[in-house]
Amino acid sequence: MVRKIFVAPAETGWSVSSDGFENDMLFLSGAKAESTARGLAEKIAISGEYAEVQVRLRDGSLAGRFVCAPSGADGLDIGAS
Repeated sequence: MVRKIFVAPAETGWSVSSDGFENDMLFLSGAKAESTARGLAEKIAISGEYAEVQVRLRDGSLAGRFVCAPSGADGLDIGAS
């Protein structure tokens, strides 16, 4: 299973959301939101699961997608979403 984390524009900044936690995290800086999302993905990978971060631009388009694999993973085709 791949745990997904989303970075997206919010009304007053940027949000980080995931099915893995109940409340969105809000940031004034998109860079801080992305950094936090990547840090969460790394922690998920350390715990043994795959994690994917999707970063959206203000217009809703996909700016980037990052995958963190657990140590010793031999590969997984998670596909484009």
